[in-house]
Amino acid sequence: MNRIWIWASVGFVLLLVAVAVMAIRVTAPPVRVVVFPKSEPKPNPLRIIPAGVFVMGSDDGGIDEQPERRVFLSAYLIQQFEVTQGQYAEFVTVTGQRSPSIRKGMTGERRADNIESFNHPNQPVVRVSWNDANAFCQWRGMRLPTEAEWERAARGTDGREWPWGFERPGPVPLANVSGDEDGGVYTAIVGTYPADLSPDGLYDMTGNAREWVADWYEELYYREAPLQNPAGPDRGEMRTLRGGSWNDGALWGRTTARSKMFPDYRDTTIGFRCAKGHEAGV
Repeated sequence: MNRIWIWASVGFVLLLVAVAVMAIRVTAPPVRVVVFPKSEPKPNPLRIIPAGVFVMGSDDGGIDEQPERRVFLSAYLIQQFEVTQGQYAEFVTVTGQRSPSIRKGMTGERRADNIESFNHPNQPVVRVSWNDANAFCQWRGMRLPTEAEWERAARGTDGREWPWGFERPGPVPLANVSGDEDGGVYTAIVGTYPADLSPDGLYDMTGNAREWVADWYEELYYREAPLQNPAGPDRGEMRTLRGGSWNDGALWGRTTARSKMFPDYRDTTIGFRCAKGHEAGV
């Protein structure tokens, strides 16, 4: 009888343990795969930004956005959209550059996780390093925009906080940023959000993908930066990123917000666009 009672007790304890394990086990939510319908490759024209003065930085922003100052830029051209997967795929095919869909690790190369949700030809190319972006722009006879050029193209000449104006994002989706309210899950086809449009006709400067720019990053650079065609510090450890992404809060998409990352870093939140001088063609 004692033996039966012992085995019954053991069985009951094991049952309690099993129930407890099931109760505390955390199951990761399934990865959402987004597939866009097929469509024709989207052209990416260059927009002319005329020479002139604009307000750069913000006295109300982070310490790396201060001080606010008036900066002169020579005329230049900049792509209307972020570089797309289709445009970058041609570069990979011709040059043998590493594909964004490949992840390298200690055990070799493998396909990046959930890359299918980012691979439509008209989505912005992501998982590209600063070095990748710089190489692509040079291959196309262009270059990455400077930080000043990116900000001028995003905010125009009236000092606006957002590409669409001075109104902060509210319940109505204006850009592809984090959260489901805007209808996006990951990156969207470039130009999907008509409100995320700068005065000079550039799309997705607040959301979709953060963008590499040419400059090295320095937190207090604005305190000593030249007021004519600033090109960033001569050296550094990290490169500057501008704009926000599908995985960032809207505040990261302010026209003056700055972020940084090591130049060999790759992520599904980071892309780029190219620029070139208007008069000299460089």
